[in-house]
This record gives sequence, structure tokens and C-alpha cells, in this order.
Amino acid sequence: MITRAGCWLTAAAVAALGAGCAWYDGRNLRPGASSAAEIESTMGKPAEKLPGPAGESVWYYPRGPLGWHTYAVRVGPDGVLRGIEQRLTVENVKLIQPDKTTAREVKELLGPPISVSRLPLKPREVWEYQFLEVEFKWNLWVQFSQDGVVREVLQMRHPEMDPPSDSSDFS
Repeated sequence: MITRAGCWLTAAAVAALGAGCAWYDGRNLRPGASSAAEIESTMGKPAEKLPGPAGESVWYYPRGPLGWHTYAVRVGPDGVLRGIEQRLTVENVKLIQPDKTTAREVKELLGPPISVSRLPLKPREVWEYQFLEVEFKWNLWVQFSQDGVVREVLQMRHPEMDPPSDSSDFS
């Protein structure tokens, strides 16, 4: 038997899920019309804000429990939305060039990583990202030397994409 309180809780959960779809990628916001206040009320507080070209600022919204999408919201100097882009894409990863791209450029391109670690035997910092490409999930690690330049980029299929192996295959 469902109680009246149970009905209210169920309705609240459904409403929250429905609202979540609207704010996830900001698709209900309108470039040239939506204000900074509307962006924040729809998408929440950004994880990071960086200065952009021509007085713009770029607000980063990593989404998903493990960061499968990161939306870059460009806000003009007048506080009005200029555009929204999903930044964790294969095309953007291909723009990262070892021995040339800097940490700042990677952050501007992909947004904040889901984790940052250090290699134990090399003076390297490693940023980790995860992203989706059509039906594939990917892990991405970008290594930086102490001067803040990319030294290595490693992209691998996410472990969820590979079926468990049968140990008898190795006998």
C-alpha cells in the first residue's frame, strides 16, 4: 500500500529527474538572451571559470558522476550567454599535441579533469578524463612535465567496454 507521503516522495523524485534533464546540458538556455543568473539557476555553479577571448568568460560544467561530459558555457562581458559546447570529444583530444600543448590550453580545451595525480618515478602530473564517443566510453590521461607542457597523451577504451575474459582462454 502506498501512503500519501510515499506519493509525494515519488512525485518529488520524478520532478527532480525531469528537471535534471533540462539543466544537464543547458539546452533550455538561449544564446544572446539568457543571463548569467539564468545560466547559474539552470546549470548550477560552475566547477571553474576561465577568461576567454574578447572579454568573455568560459564556465565549465563537468557532468555525470565520473565526468562523461563537460560543457563550456561562454558568457560575454555583458553577462549574456554566447554559446554552450560539449568539450570532451575525440576531435578535441586530437588537438592535444605532446611537447607543444600547455596545461592551460588543455584546461581551456577540455575543462577541469576528474582527477589529478603524480607519477611516482617521474616528475609528471597526470590529468584524467573520461568521455563518450557515440557508443564507446574512453579513458584519457594527459601527462605534463614540470614546465606545464604535455609530454604524453594516452587514450584507452574504458574497462566497461571490454567483456570479462574467461580465465580458461589463457591455459
